[in-house]
Amino acid sequence: MDFNLAKAEELTILCLQADVEAGVDALSKALKQIMPELDFSCVLTRGNWYRLGGVVDKEYQQISDNLTLWAENECEGDVDEIILKHVDSGYFATRLAGKTHYFTACCGSRAEDFIQLEIEELQQVIDRPLVDQDWFPDSLEEFVDPLDFPRLEPEAIAKPYFQFRRLSDIQELLDAKQLEKRSSKSLLRFFQDWNQSSGMESQPFCRHWILALREYKNSNSEIRLSAKPVSTFAGEVPELPPGEKLEGSQLSQAIHCFDRVLGYPFAWYFAMLTSKSSHFRLAEAVLKDQMGAYDYLPAREVKVLRQWERQPYGI
Repeated sequence: MDFNLAKAEELTILCLQADVEAGVDALSKALKQIMPELDFSCVLTRGNWYRLGGVVDKEYQQISDNLTLWAENECEGDVDEIILKHVDSGYFATRLAGKTHYFTACCGSRAEDFIQLEIEELQQVIDRPLVDQDWFPDSLEEFVDPLDFPRLEPEAIAKPYFQFRRLSDIQELLDAKQLEKRSSKSLLRFFQDWNQSSGMESQPFCRHWILALREYKNSNSEIRLSAKPVSTFAGEVPELPPGEKLEGSQLSQAIHCFDRVLGYPFAWYFAMLTSKSSHFRLAEAVLKDQMGAYDYLPAREVKVLRQWERQPYGI
């Protein structure tokens, strides 16, 4: 499949025409019409994030949809100028309250063989008064996005809408070396471990995990991506079993219970890799059991654990 500019434009139009009130299911049906060769499924929605919005007047009429550009034009290089100019205007700064819907489609037998589509759901809400007589920012950056400023209750002033964010062929992303080296190295091992484990016997990797991608500029001002696997599990993920406290049959029961809750074998191992390093003691405890009188893991998973023991990593 050719993921070129034309496809991005088609997805952009799809999002503009989609009715948010019809829900994500309607988006899924629309995706099947424009990309019938891929079985996209919405596997995760991540919310509670925002980005800067624009400026509205006291009647909530739009002055600008880009606060940063508007402020740059208004202040003429002097942030005090914009304060004096709008201290009594009654203007408000807005923000875009957002959530990201992750769609994935399997296109091969390996963990990394999938397409990931990110569609944002955005709504403009009131964030704060544009100017406060008791607050004087030291810079334009602080004026645009202050860290310490009384926020208002986020009142919606426009209807929510969908916006195309990103379409990623994960295998191509890995091959193109777009990822930062540290992220790429750990991610390749994560995929390799999945391909060697019993996880391959469950649903495809992309039904259990998405990649949280973040763009940034490196020291040479080149655009790079970081990537971190995020579980698609809809419920509350249980605590990983305490490896320093359990052993033998108790430990066996605990990790298999964890796997049943998550819905696939060896889930505890992949959850461990994406959690804090103190949980690594769990893998050490399971390996210790396997070396002793207990044998509750398939040989393929023991192999993965021994590889991890020789060269531990997290992601």
